[in-house]
Amino acid sequence: MTWHCNGTTNQEMIDKLKEAKILTSDTAEAAMIAIDRGKYCHEPDPYLDRPRRIGYNVTISAPHMHAYALSFLSDQLKTGARALDVGSGSGYLTACMANMVGPKGRVIGIEHIPELIEISIKNIQKDCPNFIEEGRIKFVEADGREGYPTDSPYDAIHVGAAADFVPEQLIEQLAPGGRMIIPVVAMEGFQKFQDLLQVDKHQDGSITQTKLMHVSYVPLTDPTSQLQN
Repeated sequence: MTWHCNGTTNQEMIDKLKEAKILTSDTAEAAMIAIDRGKYCHEPDPYLDRPRRIGYNVTISAPHMHAYALSFLSDQLKTGARALDVGSGSGYLTACMANMVGPKGRVIGIEHIPELIEISIKNIQKDCPNFIEEGRIKFVEADGREGYPTDSPYDAIHVGAAADFVPEQLIEQLAPGGRMIIPVVAMEGFQKFQDLLQVDKHQDGSITQTKLMHVSYVPLTDPTSQLQN
């Protein structure tokens, strides 16, 4: 059913994601209902289940990938939690995460293209301005591969671009009991692909990595390389 959860409205898209058993968390569903994708994807038919370009060689991910990410992170994205969204793009997933952590929580969105930060702030100011006013969301211009240690540790980290390996800085910034979802480049023979990894940090500091599925994301890289792709 993946890639077939198209809708003509936000609610229809969500219903399809639930039917496909991709959107499996009540809190993730509530966030996707509250944060309308159409206010962050400004192309025609924003509820199609595919990535859409938002400029600067970046896309807003397909709805099913957002649904997977929020569902996988739902145990960590609880009231009062801290979260990090690496490659925050349009601000859509950042806003969904902020909805889940509530007014006592905080989500940091990282982008290295300042124009994308401006776009995401405008989107959120039109949709849920209180998220920024009350400090529930903060955007920073930084290298996402290095995270943002100032507000760490994070209960949840989402990485929206494919890394060559899991950055050690992001693992260090995970709180005990925290979880990171990150696409990572892998090789099998001469074939190159990407795995979506779930990285869990246990209370004793040990790390478990679980392969969830094959995915296709833009690369997690520096601004110059990104703009040249």
